[in-house]
Amino acid sequence: MEIDHLAVVCADLDEGSAWLEKQLGVSLQPGGQHPYFGTHNRLLGLGPGLYLEVIAPDPSVPDPGRPRWFGLDDAGAPKLGNWIARTDNLSGRPPGSGDILPLSRGDLTWEITVPADGSLCEGGAFPSLIRWGEGAHPSSRLADQGVGLLSLDITHPEPDRLAALLSDMADPRLRLSHGASAELGAVFDTPSGRVTLGKERFS
Repeated sequence: MEIDHLAVVCADLDEGSAWLEKQLGVSLQPGGQHPYFGTHNRLLGLGPGLYLEVIAPDPSVPDPGRPRWFGLDDAGAPKLGNWIARTDNLSGRPPGSGDILPLSRGDLTWEITVPADGSLCEGGAFPSLIRWGEGAHPSSRLADQGVGLLSLDITHPEPDRLAALLSDMADPRLRLSHGASAELGAVFDTPSGRVTLGKERFS
């Protein structure tokens, strides 16, 4: 597994985009719509094979008739709300990670794990899993604005068990620690210095 992208979740895409642009000091690029889940997004490239999205319910499309992914039915103010890991093996996913759904937008195709109730596996500590179809990764279409991911910090009540679930993840930017609940924090290098979204758990 590899870190594929991070998701800032929010109730309103314009609000979430403005918040993230203020935090990082750069502009987001247009994303697209996800009619199956009734959401839309905007994007920021973080280098080859990695990007950041702001995602929110899309009021311009019909209600999807099912819970939205990433817990977006309960989204409020913008926050770092999920991470997504790229893998070639979706069949080895742990219990609670959800069904494998085939999705597409334009020439992009992918499969992703989503629980039927729209919740997050392990409270968001375990990632949604994604397998992209043939073609270039979405990050290759995004401009380099000088923002990079330094670390993704995750707290969990059972970090050793979580580490076992993530045993196929070999990325030194992923750091686990004990906490009363599952929480995400990400540290970025930006043109104006280091920026943390969520809680930075390591000095």
